[in-house]
Amino acid sequence: MDYTFADIILPLAIKGSLTYSIPQELKDVVQPGVKVLVQLGNMKVYSGIVARVYEEKPDIENIRPIIKVCGSEPAVNSRQMKLWQWLADYYMCSEGEVMKAAVPPALFPHGDTASPINERYRPKEDIFVELALPYSDRELNEIMDKLGRAPRQAEILASYLYLSGYTPGNAVKPLRKNLLLKNTGSSFSHINGLVKKGILKLIYLEVGRLKDPGGKVEPLKKLTESQTAAYNSIGNIFREKDVVLLHGVTSSGKTEIYIHMIEEQLKKGRQVLYLLPEIALTAQIIIRLQKHFGSVTGIYHSRFSDQVKAEIWKRVADNDPATGYRLILGVRSSIFLPFSDLGLIIVDEEHENSYKQHDPAPRYNARDSAIILAGIHRARTILGSATPSVESYHNALTGKYGLVEIKERYGNIKLPVIVLANTREAYRKKLMVSHFTPELLNAIDQALLKKEQVILFRNRRGFSPYIECPECGWIPVCKQCAVKMTYHKNPPRLVCHYCGYTSDLPSRCENCGNTGLVTRGYGTQKIEDEIKIIFPSARVERMDQDSTRSGNSFARIIRAFEEQRIDILIGTQMISKGLDFENLTVVGILNADNLLNFPDFRAYERSFQLMEQVSGRAGRRQKEGKVVIQTADPDNRIIRLMLRHDYRGMYNIQKEERMVFGYPPFSRLIRINLKHKNRADLNIFADFLGNELRQMFGKRVLGPEYPVISQIQLWYIKTILIKIEKGKSLQKVRSMVREAVGNLEKQKGAGAMRIAIDVDPY
Repeated sequence: MDYTFADIILPLAIKGSLTYSIPQELKDVVQPGVKVLVQLGNMKVYSGIVARVYEEKPDIENIRPIIKVCGSEPAVNSRQMKLWQWLADYYMCSEGEVMKAAVPPALFPHGDTASPINERYRPKEDIFVELALPYSDRELNEIMDKLGRAPRQAEILASYLYLSGYTPGNAVKPLRKNLLLKNTGSSFSHINGLVKKGILKLIYLEVGRLKDPGGKVEPLKKLTESQTAAYNSIGNIFREKDVVLLHGVTSSGKTEIYIHMIEEQLKKGRQVLYLLPEIALTAQIIIRLQKHFGSVTGIYHSRFSDQVKAEIWKRVADNDPATGYRLILGVRSSIFLPFSDLGLIIVDEEHENSYKQHDPAPRYNARDSAIILAGIHRARTILGSATPSVESYHNALTGKYGLVEIKERYGNIKLPVIVLANTREAYRKKLMVSHFTPELLNAIDQALLKKEQVILFRNRRGFSPYIECPECGWIPVCKQCAVKMTYHKNPPRLVCHYCGYTSDLPSRCENCGNTGLVTRGYGTQKIEDEIKIIFPSARVERMDQDSTRSGNSFARIIRAFEEQRIDILIGTQMISKGLDFENLTVVGILNADNLLNFPDFRAYERSFQLMEQVSGRAGRRQKEGKVVIQTADPDNRIIRLMLRHDYRGMYNIQKEERMVFGYPPFSRLIRINLKHKNRADLNIFADFLGNELRQMFGKRVLGPEYPVISQIQLWYIKTILIKIEKGKSLQKVRSMVREAVGNLEKQKGAGAMRIAIDVDPY
């Protein structure tokens, strides 16, 4: 059948797809998944993806034709398209927004009608040298004789023959020009002389931006008895269920089980996706995986350049046993790669909120989306964690997922001893040294004497949360957001952590003119300064967003800590996840109360997870670990559960509370964020939408209310939360929400407002 029209997905926040006509000469090549060039508006030209083709003419006046088809094969495969459709429907966004998040921009360029647009991806090339002709032995001897008066050129030719391994009668082999120059200590003019004589020639060859690991591939380690039992249990459950939750205490050897599961899939010729919540974790784990799986292992994360992302995309799509990536280790955006035959997805540290994308759309959860992706490929999913999310553990206990538990550490290493340090008492007795209790300082001192290492955890970057005038209480706030400015010491400046706005440090109070401004609270920078004063001979390093802005800084700090070139590492939550250090024995959690008192229904769950995870970094080998938790409320029930590493106790408390108040896992949440630059208009529109939704959902609608941070980048914010009981049709609910939002968008002046719908906003 000759199809006449096509719906095209463009990487834009446009509702639905756009319709274009298929010119006669392109009818044989336009099919779903193919990349095409189309014009949008008067000037813009975009690369898009064909969503569907059909014959019947839509009810549209003017339909532009497709300009060009880029390649005869689909650029996006049918399984990717299914995932895009699911994400757009479930997370209430457009397929264009999904496409924008999914595809490397270098592969899908845009431009204007004034000049032709070309793919921005350019394969990396290098100059190679090779023989101009496949010379025989006799011919090579004659050439060498003629070069007797040009000894440098003769040396270059001899080096080329040796390094390339060329033997007469066999194919000519290219050799990198730079390698030849390095080995001979010559200049390019000497090589050029041989080129002019017609003996050598220069060619450009694609070399790629991705470094393949060298070295010998090591065999897998033998699993321990408890690991073997877990491995076999997972295999047995996979015969009946598609998802297994692997709940293993910190340092129980979950990664080794993953490696054996990966090996099983690669032997079957299938692909594997290994998801991690943070880029920081990839440095350690990639070394372990490449030791066993070599060059089939690829890494994918947001800090790569567009060109590198495009190259990884192509190697995953290739799925060639010799050159393609069949094992990808990556962060949440890795679910968008063009897998053709996934056999297994591993979601490590599945509880982490880093798997949730908040802005911009699609506001997806990579853990939940990975389960859908695995279903599309008929693959299996392992969710792994020492502290699973309440939802995942509930799903496992109720039979939706399989459950496998490991309750002992690898090698029967003891869990760290946890010490509670009462900061309220220490302040009262004047025993505090700066922000450190005697218990923590003593533990650090003992560790340093034994040449052991220490991690100090403070989940706030910067030097001080804010500065204040002690006379009148004035505090500098961001000019664009309703938030206090954070003081950073090096260089001295105030920074808004919400919009990035910076300003110079004020010399006096803007309210009363007082010059004695003081800092309040403390962040990682201040801890670093003070620890260096208390322990002047210790080698101290900081790991937070400010200290790891350069591309290789994560790996550099982790490597230095592994090699014991750092004694004390101070950091935010990025140091809490999955890192494995042999000589680390002491972990200090500096302000547990800040975690517990956050205004969020997940505060207790996340506090327990964070403290348990950071505690799990200590004593992972033969040396016993110690964790010092500084708190003003040592009787807090979550902290008491931490003392016993009692995850099940925490789960039971959370389950009861959420059942009473209607929070996940007993309900689904949809949050609608409304933003407007005029506060009065925002109130009017928010009330309109709240009333519309209340007519549909009644008491299930909470708000509209101002959030804790009620203004960001000059936009005032109000939120509406909808709680939907489990068992209700979420499809129908989403349809009703779309209807209510559509009614709001028809109101006069609503075009100046931003509306963001967030499904499962946690």
